[in-house]
Amino acid sequence: MRSAPLLRLLATRVVLAALSLLVVSVVIFWCVEMLPGDTAQRMLGRDATPEALARLRAELGLDRPAAERYGLWLAATLWGDLGQSMVADRPVADWVAGRAANTLTLAGFALAIYIPLALALGLLSAAFRGRPLDQAISVAVLLGMCVPEFVTGLLLVSVFAITLDLFPPLALIDQAQDLGDLLHILFLPALTLAIAMTAYAVRMMRDNLIEVLESPYVRLATLKGLPRRQVLLRHALPNALGPAVNVTALNIAWLIGGIVVVETVFNFPGIGRLLIDAISVKDVPVVQAVALLLTALYILTNLLADIVVIVLNPRLRAGA
Repeated sequence: MRSAPLLRLLATRVVLAALSLLVVSVVIFWCVEMLPGDTAQRMLGRDATPEALARLRAELGLDRPAAERYGLWLAATLWGDLGQSMVADRPVADWVAGRAANTLTLAGFALAIYIPLALALGLLSAAFRGRPLDQAISVAVLLGMCVPEFVTGLLLVSVFAITLDLFPPLALIDQAQDLGDLLHILFLPALTLAIAMTAYAVRMMRDNLIEVLESPYVRLATLKGLPRRQVLLRHALPNALGPAVNVTALNIAWLIGGIVVVETVFNFPGIGRLLIDAISVKDVPVVQAVALLLTALYILTNLLADIVVIVLNPRLRAGA
């Protein structure tokens, strides 16, 4: 019987997520409508005749009312048809899928750096709290929280690509011959994303670890003579990971938007770079598809985080 209220709460969250996506689709459509410039004019050039422009607008459906075009776009999107690129003359779904695969590769590499880095810095900061190491980590975390990711990326390029010549300044993954080359090319953009995410996670983990280390059961484990490493890893860390998991979910949601900036800095052929290029030429179907996809991923990430919190938190389950 207790599962029924929980299922209703979960269903409510799913419905709200779907409604949010619908509202965002309207916002995306009208924002694209307000972009300056004329797609037909850009495709045909400045010397195009009025007759040619009118003919192309009719072929692209740009002569129809905006509300009608929104309805047609939404219906086609629900059926999985993202349309045809106006500039590249190729299916939007195929184009977006290839770029999305590149972005997922970069995001996965960034998360692979972020998770152990956040755990290590959080443990060291809590274990040596008040000491020079803790203060140094706190300063680094504060800088990571304040400095925008594009500035971090440019600094990494200046140091590791230009000065030290250890990594390439541009993430041209088409030049990768094997997995080692791919990781070498993606290291700087992945590290840029990982630094931005790690700053928030370390701050949260440090505070929670310090609180757990002061708890009676951890003090009892210390009084029993257990090694400091065992106390930290087996008794304190598992009980301090809850808030860090929530921060990780928020970081993944941020990653969806932050990766657009990083891909632009490193000229990475991902979905964020595709969005910027499509906006510059006002390729309406591509802009709408990418913006809607990024929004859907953001909403889905927050929805999954809410579901995990509800399922794992007894108080929320009881309140349902």
